[in-house]
Amino acid sequence: MRVEVIFPLIIYLLLVFALSVYAYRRRQQGSFLNEYFLGNRSLGGFVLAMTLTTTYVSASSFIGGPGAAYKYGLGWVLLAMIQLPAVWLSLSVLGKKFAILARRYNAITLNDMLFARYQSRLLVWLASLSLLIAFLGAMTVQFIGGARLLETAAGIPYDVGLLIFGLSIALYTTLGGFRASVLNDAMQGLMMLLGTLLLLAAVIHAAGGLHGAVDKLQQIDPALITPQGGDQILSLPFMLSFWILVCFGVVGLPHTAVRCIAYRDSKAVHRGIILGTLVLAVLMFGMHLAGALGRAVLPDIKIPDQVIPSLMITVLPPYAAGIFLAAPMAAIMSTINAQLLQSSATIVKDLYLGVRPQQMQNEKLIKRGSSLTTLILGLLVLLAAWRPPEMIIWLNLLAFGGLEAVFLWPLVLGLYWQRANAQGALSSMIIGALCYTVLASFNWKLVGTHPIVPSLLLSLLAFYLGNLYGEKRRLTSSLAS
Repeated sequence: MRVEVIFPLIIYLLLVFALSVYAYRRRQQGSFLNEYFLGNRSLGGFVLAMTLTTTYVSASSFIGGPGAAYKYGLGWVLLAMIQLPAVWLSLSVLGKKFAILARRYNAITLNDMLFARYQSRLLVWLASLSLLIAFLGAMTVQFIGGARLLETAAGIPYDVGLLIFGLSIALYTTLGGFRASVLNDAMQGLMMLLGTLLLLAAVIHAAGGLHGAVDKLQQIDPALITPQGGDQILSLPFMLSFWILVCFGVVGLPHTAVRCIAYRDSKAVHRGIILGTLVLAVLMFGMHLAGALGRAVLPDIKIPDQVIPSLMITVLPPYAAGIFLAAPMAAIMSTINAQLLQSSATIVKDLYLGVRPQQMQNEKLIKRGSSLTTLILGLLVLLAAWRPPEMIIWLNLLAFGGLEAVFLWPLVLGLYWQRANAQGALSSMIIGALCYTVLASFNWKLVGTHPIVPSLLLSLLAFYLGNLYGEKRRLTSSLAS
């Protein structure tokens, strides 16, 4: 166990809990649900940018993505940069229209928005089930990433690290709710930026400079410095699929969408777009380049997900390594708390209160139920992460794709197509989920594309065909403009 690495991490975790206690004490009067799950819609531009970016940047970006760059080379670094418009797309496509609707309907969750738009309780139940299944998989990935970090970098056994990491997140999210989540996201975003720049500089220095690192990569495998990457994985269909999966489709992710209804005003949106895109650019480029060049420093790592922790303890002094360890931990924690709160909101608000709306006035029951649900979900995910796979990036992308196949078109077309109805939305969700499940389960790739591409195309077609039948439900004129 490396005490000098663990010490800065302990300080960081204490800061996280301190912010959670601060958020708990600063809870505003009014609806508990609105405060616990949305922070009373009070996000400013900086916090909005950081919470969107840190929620998007996860274990996959700090552990899985750099691991893939280590394996496939500089081509994967270029591939990673196609994610840059993700924050801009999310706030531009959803942005003001989504927030106006959410305030008008007093919507707290994405499913509140879907029910207000389509008036279908069946749609809400299908959406809730899809969200919970995908989020359990996605949160498991984050827990695995956190435990592997502690195992490789700090010398803590995987099971012990998982317990420390999982219990910490479950407790601080349960205590502080959405306000604690976004305050910690702001701090975690700064930690990610610092850690990324620190590690990249150290890797380049250890490899003998950029020129020396590239020469060493060429000696290991000339394909590592080509745009196609090692194993020639980066074909045009693969790159198109990847862009749809990690950039365009992000608009349909529930934990991203809910942050687009929690900001304070239009100025916050504009600042969030600019700051979020800049922060995302630094994080994506820095971490993936560090992973790719890291092969020139440590050429024989067998498990790609161990690349960043191994580089950290090799190229950084112990205390600097401890500071950097907080960066990927921050990325993982910010993603988990967003998904954990969204899952809890789905169970409490969409499912339980959907069946028993008379309990909406029972503030005491809602408080206890929300906190207890968040804690239980965290513990369930901890158990699911006990036996991890070798490369978490593919499991994470699988969960992302499932959410996008279900939510993207009902969400976007519900905002921008006045005649969209429940039959179209239900058809889209069912076909998208079935198509993605079948293609992903059997690893079928149509024309070399990821399952998300045909799934979104078929779900769009299903939305149109389903929309030809049933009651036409228009947006009000004020919202349609």
